[in-house]
Amino acid sequence: MTFHDGLVVCLAWGCLLATAWVSPAAAQIRALPPIVADTGQPCSTGNSPDRPPDGATPISGLAMSSSPPLASAVGWGQPAACDIPELLPPQMPQNAYSGQQPLASGYWTWQVLPDGLIYRSYLAAGRESRFASHWIHERDLGWLWDISLGGRVGLLRYGTQNNNWPEGWQLDVEGAAFPRLAMERDRDLVSADFRVGFPLTVRRDRWEGKFSYYHLSSHLGDEFLETFSATRINYVRDALVVGIAFRPNSDVRLYSEAGWAFYTGGGSRPWEFQFGVDYSPAAQLGAFPAPFFAVNGRLRQEVDFGGNFTVQTGCQWRGQSGNLVRFGMHYLNGKTDQYQFLPHHEEQIGLGVWYDY
Repeated sequence: MTFHDGLVVCLAWGCLLATAWVSPAAAQIRALPPIVADTGQPCSTGNSPDRPPDGATPISGLAMSSSPPLASAVGWGQPAACDIPELLPPQMPQNAYSGQQPLASGYWTWQVLPDGLIYRSYLAAGRESRFASHWIHERDLGWLWDISLGGRVGLLRYGTQNNNWPEGWQLDVEGAAFPRLAMERDRDLVSADFRVGFPLTVRRDRWEGKFSYYHLSSHLGDEFLETFSATRINYVRDALVVGIAFRPNSDVRLYSEAGWAFYTGGGSRPWEFQFGVDYSPAAQLGAFPAPFFAVNGRLRQEVDFGGNFTVQTGCQWRGQSGNLVRFGMHYLNGKTDQYQFLPHHEEQIGLGVWYDY
């Protein structure tokens, strides 16, 4: 499959998902009516300069609160304590927010082992610590099974207790193994990369930041060594990473990241960069899925600042703490993420399942 074929498939998926998104369930959640506050204060009756005329139709179930500027505008004089309706913002699903509301609110406190993450993993990035499975076809290698076995959790937070969209500072720990199996050779283990890291993250309103250390090493599989008498590359890097992200609304994140390795080996070079866009609806729809779309680009000094381009799209389900399950299409074009085969160019297309904490 060529690069142009992959783009055609991506566009087709996008059209199908856009059509599916216009569903009654999703529309109902996004269009909830405003809620009227009931202050419990009784209203007096009769005509007076401070009251609307007798011909005015009462609004059933509405309590009133004082609002002199608005009262003057409608010509009722100085109102009593029950003259003007007090409207509250529309209700949203639990632990979700609209684009007009702040991302998080509340007091900042110290929390040990908090639920939820402040700076979440990039959806389409190939070396993030998560549970994932890709069943892909590579034009030169045939059918492959790329797996991620890991996760990321919070250790300590100073911030809000909104576990879905917290603000504040948080220290996390992450780790994962990334094995590749050859499906056309009895699922032989081809290679496996290993990663462990400690991200320090921060969020304030719509801005997010990350400073992280990670260690990554790469290994050839025993079965691949026996079959092809290959020589293992001692690829290793210990790196410091700075990342920044911005959310123009609750569903979209723009991000950019730079990494510098202070220790390298096996062909690894110090600098790497990645950037991208994630579209992932924040609202929880229960059993109803929502669409997602993610694009990621990576540039690495070790391949003369080439890299790869990844697109993922499909359906997602979001949990109470922001944890995310996704299913959909995966497409990659560029240098492989399996570091034992560092200079090799791959074009992958297939299906994926992802779970993020």
